[in-house]
Amino acid sequence: MSTPKKVVPLRRVGTHGPDVSVLSLGSWHTYDRMAFEDAVAMVRHAVDLGINLFDVGVYGFPGHPPVFTDVLFSAIVRAAGISRDEYLLSSKLWLEPYPQMSLREQLERALFRVGTDHADLVILGDIRRDDLDLNQLAVDLAELEVDGIIGCWGVNNWSATAIKTIRDHAIKAGSPGPQIAQLKYSPCRRSIPDGAPFAQVFAEGITMQASDILEGGILAGNKKPGREIGRDPGGVRERIVEAADGIAAVAAELEVTPAQLCVAFTLTHPSVSTVLFGATKMQQLVDNVNAIELVERVGAERLRELLAPFWVDADVVNPEGP
Repeated sequence: MSTPKKVVPLRRVGTHGPDVSVLSLGSWHTYDRMAFEDAVAMVRHAVDLGINLFDVGVYGFPGHPPVFTDVLFSAIVRAAGISRDEYLLSSKLWLEPYPQMSLREQLERALFRVGTDHADLVILGDIRRDDLDLNQLAVDLAELEVDGIIGCWGVNNWSATAIKTIRDHAIKAGSPGPQIAQLKYSPCRRSIPDGAPFAQVFAEGITMQASDILEGGILAGNKKPGREIGRDPGGVRERIVEAADGIAAVAAELEVTPAQLCVAFTLTHPSVSTVLFGATKMQQLVDNVNAIELVERVGAERLRELLAPFWVDADVVNPEGP
């Protein structure tokens, strides 16, 4: 079998980050729901198509069943014959155990599980506490950058104000600061990434990783996901379920899948450097990659016009909020 042509282009993360594929593959509830050989084939094909960024987080928590998706990823890349210089690793760091568990200890454990000694990018999890010391956090991250354990870092669902605050602390600590903001973004959830506060963040050179783009599969047609999905800011999920049929109708007119249409929409945001999605089937991967061609065929402006009626969190979610 011949190697497919690389069709996924690269974009820069922030002002100091690497060049990453505009599509990135996530690990949340994916590899642990697949036959191992299918996962190997899919990840190999993703790399061959030009996807170079893999978000691999440790998602197990005390009191819950153990999760091994990151350990599986380590085995998958070995079985697929993918060398470490062929992909970029994005790892998650959680703020709940910090500073009792240092960032370094947490990261070293995560890297051990995934089978490498450094992360090209780390994403700090949601802020769910009022006593987080952003100054000390910035200092600790700067030390990890200097030591080469991380290449650069970003944040997940932080407010624009929190990002600006930690960026100021980071610059004082000798770091370029956060390079990317991972944000929920889809035809239905747009208020935060498309709002004025984040427009200022993006103007400073920080880019976006669009995430939760299919609302846990709802926008792809699975209206009752049988697995855990992301939280629901603004309580608009039922409205998203209602919007799914309309999005599917637009997709049918364009002769594409609803998932492909949603991926294409996220690619139209001018500050997106990469779009994160999970796939458990080869066809899902192929369909989502074909979204790149859809943007070229229909045009960014037209896609945004077609999907404008399905923006359900407008005037519901505060653009300044997480």
